[in-house]
Amino acid sequence: MQNQTNTDTNSFFLSEERAFLDGPRSRVKELWFTFKVQYQFIRAFRKLHFIGPCVTVFGSARFKEDNLYYKQAVEVGKALSEMGFAVMTGGGPGIMEAANKGAYLNNGYSIGCNIILPHEQKPNPYLHKWINIPYFFIRKFLLLKYSFAFVVLPGGIGTLDELFEAVTLIQTKMIQDFPVVIFGKEYHKELYHHVQTMAENESISKKDMELMFLTDSVEEMKEHLKEHAVKRFKLIKKPMRTKWWFGEKKQVRSM
Repeated sequence: MQNQTNTDTNSFFLSEERAFLDGPRSRVKELWFTFKVQYQFIRAFRKLHFIGPCVTVFGSARFKEDNLYYKQAVEVGKALSEMGFAVMTGGGPGIMEAANKGAYLNNGYSIGCNIILPHEQKPNPYLHKWINIPYFFIRKFLLLKYSFAFVVLPGGIGTLDELFEAVTLIQTKMIQDFPVVIFGKEYHKELYHHVQTMAENESISKKDMELMFLTDSVEEMKEHLKEHAVKRFKLIKKPMRTKWWFGEKKQVRSM
């Protein structure tokens, strides 16, 4: 009965977001939806405010533990935690689980922004903190908001959406020049070649090619992040200040 209730709730959120994207509705419905979106944003801000400097890892939910890319994601999560970063993912299985696992088992800090779906995507078991998000666009915003770098492992359409969302925001100066690491040269070679083709045809600037760093090496990833995230943004250990009048409890997370 509980599972059926959760499924019904998840289906409601999905149908509600779909209705919002279908075009104009009554003013009352549109206004009420904005209130609910505002509530979800405030709820997420309170939950994630003190996670500390973080790197978001994107990748497919479909890979299992015996898959090469899953194993690489574990190493990526471990390496990021060794650098002092919190590791954030979409909170689900596959690459997301692997990156969280690498951080979690290495005594790092592991976070998930889990999307609520009708088939009940559950948060993976390697999370210190997670939040369930009912709307895709809020989830994507949160995956970008708290990170000083993005690591993209093999994935599907959703992963490409997240990659190009981040790169677009950096390219247009909507967010700072945070490093974007694309991990997996063989898997991403056609993608990277297409980006080069865009630069050659001047549909993007050739300088935009510098926004993405393609590698197969965890050590190269670490060196790139040290130079373009840790040093550039002066990510040093510092205490986190809480405000008692916001109902915030003392936090221990820091870089």
